[in-house]
This record gives sequence, C-alpha cells and structure tokens, in this order.
Amino acid sequence: MKGLVYQLKSVRKDKFCIMSFLLPVMVAILMNAAGSIDLSSLGELQFGVIAGDVTSETERWLERYGSVMVCQTREELILAVNDPSTNLIGVEMDKKGIKTMLSGDELAVWQQTAQTLPALYRHRKKAAQADVQILERPDILAGYQHIFPAMTLVAAMFMGCTFTAMNIISEKEDGIAFINEILPMSAKEYLLQKIFIGFVFGCLSTVVTAAVCFRLPPARAAAMLALILLSAFAASLAGLFVGRLSDGLMEGVVYIKIVMIVFMAVPLLNYLAAEGNKVLTLICCLVPSSAAFEGIMVLADGSESGAGKDMVILAVHCAVWLLLYLSLAKRRKKR
Repeated sequence: MKGLVYQLKSVRKDKFCIMSFLLPVMVAILMNAAGSIDLSSLGELQFGVIAGDVTSETERWLERYGSVMVCQTREELILAVNDPSTNLIGVEMDKKGIKTMLSGDELAVWQQTAQTLPALYRHRKKAAQADVQILERPDILAGYQHIFPAMTLVAAMFMGCTFTAMNIISEKEDGIAFINEILPMSAKEYLLQKIFIGFVFGCLSTVVTAAVCFRLPPARAAAMLALILLSAFAASLAGLFVGRLSDGLMEGVVYIKIVMIVFMAVPLLNYLAAEGNKVLTLICCLVPSSAAFEGIMVLADGSESGAGKDMVILAVHCAVWLLLYLSLAKRRKKR
C-alpha cells in the first residue's frame, strides 16, 4: 500500500503526466462547446457558373440538384474548380446546351455527375414529363460524425501507457530502479505498483472524456465503462514494456510517440480502409486500440450487443500481454 501512495506522490510532481491526463478532457470540452460538425454539406452537389453566361432558367434547373456559386469571370471559376478543398463542377453554356468543367481530383460520384449532366440538360423537357419518384438519398458520410470523439477517447485510453512508461523512466533517471531491484518485492507486486498509476489515471481521463463527448443510456454506458477498463489496462501494459525498453527520457519519449501513432493510426485504417478485407482487419486486431475504437463507434451508433466482440478481443489482449510480461520478468529474475 505504501508503494502505491509513493507512486501517487511521484505523479503529482510529474507535469508531463498531468498534461497527458488533462489534454483529452480539454479537447472533449472544446469539441462539445463547438457543437457537432455538420458534414451534410460535403455530400451536396456544388455547381459553379459565370455571371451572365448561363440563363436564369438554367441556373434554376441546376439549383434543383445542388447549390450554385456564381463567379464573375472565367478565371475565377477555374480557380474555384481547381481548389482541392472543393468538389465544384463548373458549368458553361455550349451550342448544344451546357458543358462541364472538372479539375480531375474529384470523387467518382462527382465525376459521373459531371459526365451525365449535359445529356440530362438536353433531355430536361422530356424528363419533366415523366413521373418522378424521389427516393431517400443515403447519407454517404453517415457514421463519420463520431470519429472525432472516438479518437479522443482512444487518445485518453492511451494516456495509461504514458503514465506507466514515464513513471518507470523517471525512476531509472533518478536511480530508484536500482533500489527496486534489491527490495524484497515480487514481480506481481512490482507489476501492480506500475500499472496502478497508468490504469487508474487512464480510466479517470477516459471516463471524464466519455461523459463530455457522449450522452449514453445506462446499458450502453455500462458497456462503454467495460471497454474503458479493458483498454486502459491494455494501454498500461504497453507502457510497462515501453518503460522497460527505454534507457533514458528522450528514448522513452520516442518510443511513446511511436506507440501513440500506432494506437491512433491503426483504428482509422481498420475503420476507413479495411472494410471487407478480412486479412487487413485481422492484422489491425493485433493492436488493442482497434477493438476499442470499433466498440466505441458501435456504442455511439446505438448498439449494445455489437461491442461484445470487441470486449472479448481486448480481454484476450490484456491476458496475453500480462502473461508475456510475467514470463519475461520470471526469465530475467532467473538470469
């Protein structure tokens, strides 16, 4: 118990750990204050025309399919079309009707629209006589609203790694690690002392961040808490290995950054690019943050049962990494 109290006192003096604890909470508060990001406009067709070039009838016809931006000159329209931050389709009058202008970096759906638009305009009168049934257009950006809060939670879970690693590294810097080696302390007691800090503070940071980012009913909140506990424990175990491998502060910071990049990048790769690719999904599951991110997204979308698989994956990660560390510690003690 005295060892745990000492660990708490050492964290109080470590500004790096305090900053790591507060950073995800501050980001969550800022996102909550800014409100939800409206991405619906990104899925809307956007047309650009030159003032005086198209008729008012053509402009009204284009407004049926999307928003219309009026440019004063052709050069201004070309600059707007070539802007990489937009999917603007330039529209000019032609002898046969209209012609479209693209920069070439647009998504496939906008390129197909630009190719079809002139033919659709030529047959607009015939099309107006046909019976039209308007179907609900699926939101191509649905499911992406929760990415930012979910990544903030993954970052908060990762802080357990930072706490544990920095605690071990600071003891090496101060020479306390040599004292720990001669103390009558078993590998399990040492493990408890080192994981305790990262696990507890990682859980606290993630719980506060989750409370700010999401408003979940009791059932989903309980599932989210289970995900947080397992993820924080896995992150603390990762910090244990980072701390053991690092010989100094600068080396430890480099290792922490590498692990953080892996923790943040792999879940996004799995979510955005690995859909339908079972091999890539299986590889991504080797990183515990991938299951944590997937579980958070499932819970945020309103499902409780879907997160059960991710909890099992996280539990397996915790068991495997814990047994691996104990095995290495036992082998090292024999040597």
